Amino acid sequence: MANHSAYFPRTTTESLESGAPAIRRLYIKAASLDRFGMGMLRLGLVSVLVWIGGLKFISYEADGIVPLVANSPFMSFLYHYPAPEYREHMNKEGQAIPANQQWNESNGTYPVSYGLGVIIVSLGIMIALYPIWPQVSAVGSFLLILMSLTTLSFLVTTPEAWVPALGDSHHGFPYLSGAGRLVVKDCIMLGAATLTMADAAKTYVRRSA
Repeated sequence: MANHSAYFPRTTTESLESGAPAIRRLYIKAASLDRFGMGMLRLGLVSVLVWIGGLKFISYEADGIVPLVANSPFMSFLYHYPAPEYREHMNKEGQAIPANQQWNESNGTYPVSYGLGVIIVSLGIMIALYPIWPQVSAVGSFLLILMSLTTLSFLVTTPEAWVPALGDSHHGFPYLSGAGRLVVKDCIMLGAATLTMADAAKTYVRRSA
């Protein structure tokens, strides 16, 4: 007898249905990674915060954030000189021009950066305390949300966040410069901080019940 399937091949729907159990198992396996994913998300936040916060004690990083701080209505008061005076005293990464370093010292650039470094590293440590004190971790994530919102405001206040008009037709909004591309990534930081805050708060509520 001739093979029935040779004359009546399976439809696409039937093929998908026959593979559904295997596909479903893959989705179930993916769904079981939620706690592992949350742990990796928290670890990533802590690593970035401690690393970036630590770099705030290095001169090139302190020099690099001057345009962001100097143009911010929330933070510019921390410096001694108003924007855009800093533009004449910017060191490129890897440069060490003594005159520019002296200007940054008189501007208060380095103490401000050290203070930010302490804050950022402290937030990382607070979030890392989740296994012991989830309530402290939740507060750390909440403070990180506030910090991320402040950082994202730099996109509005900092001219250097956008490609300058130097001849190319692609400049200004929406063409982010290197600094702007760095800042906009805080959208991810904002979402991660919100998730870790909710998770830590949930853990605290469950343990204290």
